[in-house]
Amino acid sequence: QVQLVESGGGLVQPGESLRLSCAASGFTFSSYVMSWYRQAPGKERDFVATISGGGTYTSYATSLKGRFTISRDNTKNTVYLQMNSLKPDDTAVYYCKAIGSTPYWGQGTQVTVSS
Repeated sequence: QVQLVESGGGLVQPGESLRLSCAASGFTFSSYVMSWYRQAPGKERDFVATISGGGTYTSYATSLKGRFTISRDNTKNTVYLQMNSLKPDDTAVYYCKAIGSTPYWGQGTQVTVSS
């Protein structure tokens, strides 16, 4: 059974950092491109970042490049999203997605940036 379980979300103040994790199971993790998306209240789900199966290629939403970093550890079947200098506009539910012959989504983790 395929599972993607996000963790690491929470409430932080503007300027602080968070690292999200997405633990995968039930499929060949290293064969899948992995991505992060986010959905703010009342808005569509937006692309955040993506990383190739081997971790050598990454791409980011233009507005987030330089603050967010995606990485993966194929020995742990986990993809990460390091988020720095967080802003209130970063408040959203963050989802990981496995992109392969069959796409998979996690359930999401809430990130709230507020003073």
